[in-house]
Amino acid sequence: MNRAVAGPMPSPELGQLGMWIFLGTELLFFGGLLVAYLFGRVHWPQGFGAASRHTDVVLGTINTGVLLTSSAVVAFGLACTEHLAHRRWTGRLLWLTAALGMVFLAIKGIEYRKEWHEHLFPGPAFALADVGGAELFFWLYFVMTGLHALHLVIGISGVAALAWGAGRGRPWAAARHVEAMALYWHFVDVVWIFLYPLIYLVERHS
Repeated sequence: MNRAVAGPMPSPELGQLGMWIFLGTELLFFGGLLVAYLFGRVHWPQGFGAASRHTDVVLGTINTGVLLTSSAVVAFGLACTEHLAHRRWTGRLLWLTAALGMVFLAIKGIEYRKEWHEHLFPGPAFALADVGGAELFFWLYFVMTGLHALHLVIGISGVAALAWGAGRGRPWAAARHVEAMALYWHFVDVVWIFLYPLIYLVERHS
């Protein structure tokens, strides 16, 4: 008896299209927060500048370097999937990408702890309550960086799963899935590239 013919495999382009649609909705979401930030920046420029100077630009800059490095690593991992001789490196590079994401979260946790002790969390004990717009700045800061961290956790989980699968030759860790996850990872990094100057470099020179 002849076996039934399996249906066609989903094309890589279909997976990429789905990821682009998902990222488009995420872009609209973050775009709304950026509009709120720009509104506050226009109406309370001095308060936003004073609040920004209380952020830790050193830790923010280190984290920016960590994410940029992770983007390069995941790109190398994706490139290795296209060459049979180098395919064994895919899993290792994806593990390194996930590890760099964890480093970012650890540094961000240190930064949050520092801001907690300095009473920079909005609320009754907010240290800059007498500076107009400063509390709004930190509301937006914690919402935007918290959502970014949540997206990074999702990315770390996906990259780690693909790293495990690639290391064991699982078919679901194919190149098209690595490419879709790399696209998501680059998106998370690009969001941070926009957040970095808005958070840490507002009137830093003054």
